[in-house]
Amino acid sequence: MGIEDFGGGQGPHPDVLVVTTNDVPGFRVERVIGEVFGLTVRSRHLGSQIGAGLKSMIGGELKGLSKTLVQTRNQAMERLVEQARSRGANAVLMFRFDVSEAADVGTEVCAYGTAAVITRV
Repeated sequence: MGIEDFGGGQGPHPDVLVVTTNDVPGFRVERVIGEVFGLTVRSRHLGSQIGAGLKSMIGGELKGLSKTLVQTRNQAMERLVEQARSRGANAVLMFRFDVSEAADVGTEVCAYGTAAVITRV
């Protein structure tokens, strides 16, 4: 697995800018649309669970689970961007992830933030 399997985020020129900050330097917030989120729940693959159990006995990174979590986070972020775009936003401010267990059968990942319309100053 290469480094590209363990990353995420947006490309160089997104139509909906997603930032973790309250504002964007060089831009003014014209309108706050409100909270948006993208949610996904992934079940655990039995093979990766067995491998993770064995790996946990000897230590080291659980690469299969890391890759799955990256894919899950990317899917949640894509859903967040889709929701923001559909509501007329061109930015999501104060972007965050929340990760939790979902009834002991999987992992819930929620990407959330504040949808807004921003313009260059």
